[in-house]
Amino acid sequence: MSILPLIFTSGLASGINAYAVVLLLGLLGRFADAQSVPAALERTDVLIAAGVLFLLEAVADKIPYVDSLWDTVHTVIRPIAGATVGALLASADPGSLGEVAAGAMGGTTALVSHLVKASLRMAVNTSPEPASNIAVSLAEDVSVAALVTLAIFHPWLAASISAVLLAVGLLLVWFAISRIRRFRARRRERRAARAAGTRPEQGVYTP
Repeated sequence: MSILPLIFTSGLASGINAYAVVLLLGLLGRFADAQSVPAALERTDVLIAAGVLFLLEAVADKIPYVDSLWDTVHTVIRPIAGATVGALLASADPGSLGEVAAGAMGGTTALVSHLVKASLRMAVNTSPEPASNIAVSLAEDVSVAALVTLAIFHPWLAASISAVLLAVGLLLVWFAISRIRRFRARRRERRAARAAGTRPEQGVYTP
């Protein structure tokens, strides 16, 4: 079961930036002699394709609202990538975990982390300036690179950090949704008050 933490971490990272995960795993397997990386990810054509797509995402992910559109398109792509990477990792370590189970684990983790990422980025897009988008995107890129690299050499530590980050992300999404709901409720109350001809602050209409 030693491959489990690597599958979990790569799944979580795939939900944030699947192309970076494929690229990093391939490079680590090819040039750092990472034994847990399957040969399929080390192929030159896979590395080139992942590199080009990673560069495209690096640009799109830093532009307000374009990043949310990109996330919408990748709602299907990232979980599939997480499942594929998980299955490939399991195939490179026979006897540790079945490929179907590994694919399910990687895909599910990728889907959850993708939904967290997409939700938080929509919240960030409410900011009127692009600096926050760039900062968050760079933080995501660095986090993915650090987690994937750490997962190759210290898989259980990487998985523990990934689990904490996922839990924090889910809490942030819950907090953001709660605040949005409260904001919308207050806005509906103000509209209803104006429609009734009264002011929410005073409760009396003065022409």
